[in-house]
Amino acid sequence: MVNRLVLQNLLHRPIRTLLSVIAVAVEITLILTVVGLSHGMLEDSARRTRGVGADIIVRPSSAQAAMGFSTAELSEKLVGAFASLPRVEMATGTTVYVMAGTFQTITGIDLDAFSRMSGGLRYLAGGPFQDRFDAIVDDVWARQYKLHVGDSTEIWNRKFRVVGIVESGKLSRVFIPIKTMQELFGWQGKVSQIYVKLRHPNDTPDVIAELKALRPGDAIYSMAEFTSLFSITNIQALSEFIQVIIGLAVTIGFLVVMLSMYTAILERTREIGVLKSLGASQAYIVGIVIRETFLLALLGIGLGILLSFGAKGIIQGSVPILIVSLHREWWMWSGLIAVGGALLGSVYPAIRAARQDPIAALAYE
Repeated sequence: MVNRLVLQNLLHRPIRTLLSVIAVAVEITLILTVVGLSHGMLEDSARRTRGVGADIIVRPSSAQAAMGFSTAELSEKLVGAFASLPRVEMATGTTVYVMAGTFQTITGIDLDAFSRMSGGLRYLAGGPFQDRFDAIVDDVWARQYKLHVGDSTEIWNRKFRVVGIVESGKLSRVFIPIKTMQELFGWQGKVSQIYVKLRHPNDTPDVIAELKALRPGDAIYSMAEFTSLFSITNIQALSEFIQVIIGLAVTIGFLVVMLSMYTAILERTREIGVLKSLGASQAYIVGIVIRETFLLALLGIGLGILLSFGAKGIIQGSVPILIVSLHREWWMWSGLIAVGGALLGSVYPAIRAARQDPIAALAYE
């Protein structure tokens, strides 16, 4: 009986109900999209890092707390020194430039050594470097900027010729010859990081200990350890940004639901008076309002999850370099957040309805 009454109350003002559901759906979509975008970009960076095929990464001490940096402090001679160790199959160094405000990098590589370590770049069009100002881009970057083999692309106010388009998944989206980047930035004889591939991956802990003894000040990680750093919790600014977005989303849901339920209470003043005159308790009246709010929230959650998939398609279709990963665990968390905000927004209207004087309510016009 109560559930039928709740359903009829929501259907009595379909436009207001629909707007409340949409407000909760927008809250859910906003949370899932922002969190999914953050997860997606970090997971994609980790996947491309694993695509190098290395077992160990060596970085300068200044890069210990930073996943992205634009510097070259390690001596290029270390590449040969590491490669000569008994349990090491090969080593290669890269130079890295991180584009401001993004997780995207331009990477200088020794193409032959990088190809041997990673298993080779899979060319979808074109081929390897032919000149010092040549660039190889992955298919995502090519779609983003509508590049084709033979096109010119501007990097650091210089024209680079696109000579190859490769399948994504190998470290970077843009590659240029390592010697070119070293010359442009004055990094001659220096590299940003060194990748080490072992003959037997099970030797990773022992080789890391050996490298740390040789280079005690450097940041040396197994690839599994390093890629585990690509998470929201390890990037304070990103974590705080997500918290702000969730706060804004909850505020939107809270205000809209409170306004909707408060208006509904005013419109149903006489009905509430009738219920109270028939013996309905304050808890009964509060229960009706809470149930209505809970149903609104559930409908909004379902619609919000559907809209988040639509938002993912639109974002990745229009901006290919932005990767959105919708984690199911966040369906639950965003749903709980939305329900909590909605119920909080219904508290005042519910209490106001429960405290109404039945005589005054019956006389209400």
